[in-house]
Amino acid sequence: MNTESTAIIAQLAYLLSAILFVSGIKRLSSPATARSGNIRASQAMLLAIVVTLLDNRILDWTTVLAAVVAGGLVGVVLARRIEMTAMPQLVAVFNGFGGGASAAVAAAEFIRAGGGATALSTGYGLTIVLSTLIGAVTLSGSLIAFGKLQGIVTGRPVTFALQKSLNALLFLVVLVVGAGLAHQAAGDALASVLGSTGTAIGIPFFLALVAGALALGILLVIPIGGADMPVVVSLLNSYSGLAAAATGFVLGNMMLIIAGSLVGAAGLILTQLMCKAMNRSLANVAFGAFGTGDQAVRAKTGERPVRDVDAEQAAMVLAYAGSVVVVPGYGLAVAQAQHELRKVCDLLEERGVSVRFGVHPVAGRMPGHMNVLLAEADVSYDKLLDLDEINPEFESTDVVLIVGANDVVNPSARDPDSVIAGMPILDVDRARTVIVMKRSLSPGFAGIDNDLFYMDRTLMFFGDAKEQMSELVREVREA
Repeated sequence: MNTESTAIIAQLAYLLSAILFVSGIKRLSSPATARSGNIRASQAMLLAIVVTLLDNRILDWTTVLAAVVAGGLVGVVLARRIEMTAMPQLVAVFNGFGGGASAAVAAAEFIRAGGGATALSTGYGLTIVLSTLIGAVTLSGSLIAFGKLQGIVTGRPVTFALQKSLNALLFLVVLVVGAGLAHQAAGDALASVLGSTGTAIGIPFFLALVAGALALGILLVIPIGGADMPVVVSLLNSYSGLAAAATGFVLGNMMLIIAGSLVGAAGLILTQLMCKAMNRSLANVAFGAFGTGDQAVRAKTGERPVRDVDAEQAAMVLAYAGSVVVVPGYGLAVAQAQHELRKVCDLLEERGVSVRFGVHPVAGRMPGHMNVLLAEADVSYDKLLDLDEINPEFESTDVVLIVGANDVVNPSARDPDSVIAGMPILDVDRARTVIVMKRSLSPGFAGIDNDLFYMDRTLMFFGDAKEQMSELVREVREA
């Protein structure tokens, strides 16, 4: 087969891979098809990798196969051992790996091109600089996001005097260094300022670019509070896609450009949707230090009376209801109570009770967190309703059972003077009865008291969700 025919076959294979990628992402829009969408996208990536290796005539497969086996084993172990509560941390790490890989490939290409010893074309140099810059920012930023989610780094915003000015100055320095690497005239000008030659600044400037980008990633993420980490992780996911697309231009690989662009666009759209669900702008997320500090009104527990119930009383209310809506939150994931919750719901349905689930877009710590958690417990997809679907139903709902959710059901969002004013919430307070399963009256990420807890129609069911749900299973069965 001649070279021209091989190139045509490779391009057709890349086209098929792109179609599979787009189809896979489309199927991720629904919990019912998300699993098959993941499989389809994985097949697209495998096809793209194999075609790339064949098209570039990789003859020594030993290293390639060793890397594939090692990476596959690590992936399988992580997928099987990771707790659902730690899924956002895993996504953050994956984003960081993606950005780091893009930066590493760009560095290898820079060295292969002479490491600055010979002038790079402006276009080629620019793609190397962008791939390195975005990839390194994604790597360090994702590691900080992982640390905040894992509790290794404080979840509170880390701020200091002139922080934004320092960020702007560092960004300007990185741009100047990048320009020196990407454009021969700019590099010569910088070399003359430094009293060096144009070819002598290559490696030092590239290392300075990497160091500056890594520092910039850290400084951009540390001032963001833990409540906003889901948005940050989504944005960093977009960055990893953009870094991959830039690397595709570096390598001249069309498939990498397409895949990276798809990831980048999907991440940006998801970030925008999450900001909309929180009624906040991306700039406010990035610079607002939301949920902590002086602007947060800390809950003063114990100063307002609440109505609390035990498992037997809660079971009686649920068992004799005509309709129940369950609202899951991060507390459900922490307690790993999803299987007991499904048992309660099954028992209620056996008694003729209509049971559905109201899932807020930002419930948990990442988009779709609650959907995946409930799917793990074999809760039917058609019972999972989003905010717009379930909100009109609350006024005709007998009982709402809230398990570990807080800010997303706080009616204070309707108060224009509230910290969370305008945030779309689940209108659970309009149901006839509300049962809140929670450890205590402690506030959520927003750091404010929840007026729902003190309403006449609200019953507080205190305790560990898994233990109390097990009690509820027994009591509903005996009701």
